Amino acid sequence: MHTAALQPRRDMTQPDLPQARRQLIAERLSAGQSVVAADLATEFKLSEDAIRRDLRALAADGLCRRVYGGAVPVQDSDRPLAARLREAPGRKSALARAGAATVRPDELVFIDTGSTNLALVEFLPEDAGLTIATNAVDVAAAVLRRQDLRLLMLGGEVDRHLGGCVDAAAVDALSRMRIDRCFVGVCSLSVADGVMTTQFSEAAFKRTLIQNSRQVVALLTSDKARASAPHHIADFAMLRTAVIEQDLDAGVVRGLREAAVDVIAVETAA
Repeated sequence: MHTAALQPRRDMTQPDLPQARRQLIAERLSAGQSVVAADLATEFKLSEDAIRRDLRALAADGLCRRVYGGAVPVQDSDRPLAARLREAPGRKSALARAGAATVRPDELVFIDTGSTNLALVEFLPEDAGLTIATNAVDVAAAVLRRQDLRLLMLGGEVDRHLGGCVDAAAVDALSRMRIDRCFVGVCSLSVADGVMTTQFSEAAFKRTLIQNSRQVVALLTSDKARASAPHHIADFAMLRTAVIEQDLDAGVVRGLREAAVDVIAVETAA
């Protein structure tokens, strides 16, 4: 008799494999449900430590936000940078290429945190005497790989969710700068609310960035007009240029143009 025949069959109604269990938890979160670690531990007959490991893994993938005792769903605009870097690279590159074309020689250019802004570095004009300032770790690393760009890195505590610094030290350093052109990260925008972001401290940083920049540019994927965020950064009129996908909400586009924003519409690929 083969030994394998004596092995008990796995009950697939009890997802004791980590990947299957995490998939079930992720499906509940994507349906808008919050989850409690203690309840999940009872349901799956596991320790709370094992469930907390699952929730940490799901949070790292941008599928939830950890809270005391469990996790809650996240909006698309509030997912960590690491989860957004892999998404829609063609669309982001098209916007970045058009945004980089607005840069002029010898400018001090500030590149804010964000996956679309990160794509800018590749398309910045070569040997143009540019100085790139940033609060974003990934942007700084990309700039360092270009021998023709000078780098200024703002200090402070790195927010792992954002991939950069937005604390008081970063705001203080930013307030002493006079920037020729900034590329500000945006989480959502609407005619009623203007330009918004998800974190309170991040909003204060971005407001300072806009106030200290002569030209303010935003690279806007179409999903920004469908997202929502609680903290106001700026009215449309404070933007100088908006580089948008052609299918951005028509009402938002009209609002940008009525606010005298230079709108550059780009055909993007998924």
